[in-house]
Amino acid sequence: MNSVTRWLPRVGLAAALGLLSGMSLLASETAQRPNVLIITTDQQRVDAASVVGNKWLKTPHLDALAAQGVYFTKSYCSHPLCSPSRASLHAGRFPHEIGVDHNNMSITPSVTISGQVFQEAGYDTGYAGKWHIPTVYPTDGIPGFTVLNNTTRQGKLAHDVDDATMQVAIDFIKQKRDKPFYLVVSFINPHDICLLAGEDSPLLEQVWRKYGPPAGAELPPLPASFTLPENEPAWLLQRRPKHPQWDETHWRRYIYAYYRMVEDVDQQIGAVLKALKETGQEENTLVIFTSDHGEGLGSRRWTGKMMFFDPEAAVPLIVSWKGKTPAGRIDKEHLVSTVDVLPTICDYAGIKPPENVRGQSLRPIIENPAAPWRSFIVSEIAHTPALGRSFMVRTDRYKYFVIPVGQEKPLEMLFDMETDPHELKNLASDPNHSETLKEHRALLDQWKQTTEEAKYPVLPNPQAARPRAQRAKQAAP
Repeated sequence: MNSVTRWLPRVGLAAALGLLSGMSLLASETAQRPNVLIITTDQQRVDAASVVGNKWLKTPHLDALAAQGVYFTKSYCSHPLCSPSRASLHAGRFPHEIGVDHNNMSITPSVTISGQVFQEAGYDTGYAGKWHIPTVYPTDGIPGFTVLNNTTRQGKLAHDVDDATMQVAIDFIKQKRDKPFYLVVSFINPHDICLLAGEDSPLLEQVWRKYGPPAGAELPPLPASFTLPENEPAWLLQRRPKHPQWDETHWRRYIYAYYRMVEDVDQQIGAVLKALKETGQEENTLVIFTSDHGEGLGSRRWTGKMMFFDPEAAVPLIVSWKGKTPAGRIDKEHLVSTVDVLPTICDYAGIKPPENVRGQSLRPIIENPAAPWRSFIVSEIAHTPALGRSFMVRTDRYKYFVIPVGQEKPLEMLFDMETDPHELKNLASDPNHSETLKEHRALLDQWKQTTEEAKYPVLPNPQAARPRAQRAKQAAP
């Protein structure tokens, strides 16, 4: 049985085979193939858009894109870290299967990625922006893609690098061609929030000047989960980024700056979408928008990623094709994943995806929300070869984590996402939820067997350990 069908517990075999046959159409059998445009940001939370009700920022261009398509809010990255998540998106498989456990790692050469699939199908393929698998802006190319901009982040704000990415993407869209295009536009922001969290970048003061609140500005409130639970596990307390010098006002200024970064990159996204419209290609282009991972933004006093709470692991996913996709639907029901992007774009383009993709085309549930769908998704985090991996299992109502903590018993966490959306009450030791806990353990075991996780021990992190730059911590100006 194909790996796709093995990862669909609630889909009957006949329905799954019907889905696969629809995905297997060769490009030559499709009368008119659409262009495909994937736009990604880095470190954007699933709720960081005004279209989903966030009043602390305005994202008119993402809102307009969502107005022509479907915005999935139960959407999770496969690994809340840049390189593994992005690699997974382009392979349609989980990071452990493709050799990308950490940042700055290459995809296993035998793995076929999206550019190769679309290039083989006759598409004009281009990649603009951040790659980071392993090189951030590779000079030696990306398999299947024409690399549109070679640059460096050294000494630059993300905004400036993203401007260059925006421009080459616009130039690519405006080119005259006699075949459809597949373009990836990979922006960095709002990732510059990391500079404010780390507080050791030479650009720190420049970032605060650009994105910090002016005098008298209304600051966003602290998140509902800002105060740590009384029973916070020791492992999380130890792992948590430390900001003892930050008072509540500093945290709120940090949140304010993050939202300005999102608005900044939204404007750049808008320029790319404008070029699509002005060249008359809007109605023949499937647009996918998503992000590598989220951002803690003060929830549980967390900054950054590398955790399974929704602020870090849940990401926006918009599928939009003007006149083809349902207009303006916010999908709060279906569990979707990074690995679904490749089979989805293949389905709409009439291209057969690689045989071993783990994801599932979203097209059936976009066209019919009542269509059969999966009952759970999984995300992973790689630690060290000795420690292994952590995992998250998300079902319709619950979320389960299991985290190795050395010689001790693994840390387990279970949350009822309906009654406790801020993930503050761990039910793993509650006898009333023992059966739920067992069910989620079984789902994880099933997924591990399907993806042969045991065959892929965690690889060493290629980044040599080095001390952070010795820069005095300072409050926001």
